[in-house]
Amino acid sequence: MSFDDHIEKLFAEYQRQRSNVLDLQERMSKIKATATSPRREVTVTVGQNGVLTDIAFPTGAYRRMPPAELQATILQTFAEAKELVMEQAADLLAPLLPDGMNAAKMVRGEAGVDMYLPPEGPRMTSGVRQLLGLDPEQP
Repeated sequence: MSFDDHIEKLFAEYQRQRSNVLDLQERMSKIKATATSPRREVTVTVGQNGVLTDIAFPTGAYRRMPPAELQATILQTFAEAKELVMEQAADLLAPLLPDGMNAAKMVRGEAGVDMYLPPEGPRMTSGVRQLLGLDPEQP
């Protein structure tokens, strides 16, 4: 394979990956999940990144609840909806990640890319290192 063919192949791969990322961004922006408390006092909808987008009281049951109990019910229902959103985001992200990377931990902020990459940077052949001026043995 000629150098030009190789460069074209690399550029085509870059374009494919870029398109995948743009598609992922669009799909991530549309993520949402709704959870309802067990006794139907409250329904909570959460969007991308766990942002509260709607809260509804489908029955009048919330009126009979002490404020502290209502607060706890709302927060628990919100947590359930947020967990559903995080699961959706991880499902979208997982196919784009290299083997061994945990998408669920990444979307929850529990793991960064730096956990999976070597601290010394990417491994390169000496020829590539020389072309990039990274070979300390070169004058």
